[in-house]
Amino acid sequence: MTLASDPVFPVVSLTIEAWSDPVIDELGHDPRSAYAERFWLPILGPSTIWFLRRVVDQLDEEPHGYSLDLVETARSLGVGMRGGRNSPMLKTVERSCRFGAARMHGGSLLEVRRRLAPLSRSQVERLTTRLQHEHAEWIERPRPTPSVAHMTERARSLALSMLELGEDSDAIERQLHRWRFHPAMAHDAMRWAVANRTSRAADAENRAGVRPVVNVDRPARPVIARPGRPTIGSVGVVSNGTIEAISDAVG
Repeated sequence: MTLASDPVFPVVSLTIEAWSDPVIDELGHDPRSAYAERFWLPILGPSTIWFLRRVVDQLDEEPHGYSLDLVETARSLGVGMRGGRNSPMLKTVERSCRFGAARMHGGSLLEVRRRLAPLSRSQVERLTTRLQHEHAEWIERPRPTPSVAHMTERARSLALSMLELGEDSDAIERQLHRWRFHPAMAHDAMRWAVANRTSRAADAENRAGVRPVVNVDRPARPVIARPGRPTIGSVGVVSNGTIEAISDAVG
């Protein structure tokens, strides 16, 4: 649904939520990336690009959604709110919906993608000749992408480090979002770190509660043989320099 077709508009605020899409989240480009600035800018226009960047910035801080003041946002972007549905601010929001970067639900909920899809062929053809060549080179350029397993391990390691530094669970998730980890991966990393630390603490407590028994063998007392004087040793009697093995039990 676009803003122009909704009779509820104009409005002064929108509820913003993340539009989760596993495919685009994996293959797309952050609105704050060089790709978005270089190739999406001529398609969406500067106000829409900046709008999406502001929204995604705030979603990093509030991943479960937040309320967006359209009047304040319009002023911060340098666009107007006058003109009802045809105001520059609402046209900016509508443009983000038209190109698939966001979508409306009802009259006040806007879901926004955290990543922009790669340009379609028709969109690439709208670029200048120079940008079309640059886009082709960009697509063909080899770009090693970390595996999911590597990213998961990295997120967990960072979460555990922050936990040991005294950060709480919410702060850990927010920081992982700022570092561009997917919300689901950030939440998993936080839970793993908490469980890992709890398990290690329990193991340490168990080890501290069980004291190992150490058998210390005392060395045998030295036996000094003196001529003409029997001496009782640990294993026998020494008499005149001769050891006669006698059991201690015999005495």
